[in-house]
Amino acid sequence: MSFSVYARHVRNPALPHRRRVSALRSCVQLYRPIGFHATLSFLRVVAGPFERDEVALLRALDALSASRAGWHAELGEYAAERRAAKRRGQRSPRPNDPNPNLGLRCWYGAAQQAALHALMFWRRKRLPALLAWPDPIASQVDSCVTACLVAGGPLTSAQREQLSVAVDALQRHVQAGLWQDDQAAYFRARELLTVARYVRTAADAVQGSRPPASYRIK
Repeated sequence: MSFSVYARHVRNPALPHRRRVSALRSCVQLYRPIGFHATLSFLRVVAGPFERDEVALLRALDALSASRAGWHAELGEYAAERRAAKRRGQRSPRPNDPNPNLGLRCWYGAAQQAALHALMFWRRKRLPALLAWPDPIASQVDSCVTACLVAGGPLTSAQREQLSVAVDALQRHVQAGLWQDDQAAYFRARELLTVARYVRTAADAVQGSRPPASYRIK
């Protein structure tokens, strides 16, 4: 079923609360700007204990729907820009042009707040496993995560450079055919790139705005 169908189930007071909560989780399966579990965790922060409170459940759906609407608005803007570019003769987008179709990694309308929440969530749930490997690149990313969380987002120029160096190295790993040679290393690099994306979003975003173009680390 579609997001809108599940959303109607969430709003239906005739359904048992547990079914409405299940419908919200299905909405998150279809639109999870910071990952499924981190998105649910963030909704608990912004909306309250939706698993047992109807008002919180509706607030959670509203927050999720508002973010999704912001994403759809940017998709529409991007499509219009591409149509105009094609009329000018630019048939293909430039490699560094931000493209919202390539992946969604942050929360429209609360980009910095959600990115910081995602970093705290990853630090508790996933980063310890990633850092168990003797990998200096992972340590560099972890250092940037710590700095970002301590500062509430902003990074110094030296920290930004450290993050960029780590991201470049991780992207080389991902693009070097590790999928066939070492799948564990490939997925570690992908996960660390996700963490780095959250750091960059938290560092660059202005609270209440849409995610900046720089949040998209390909």
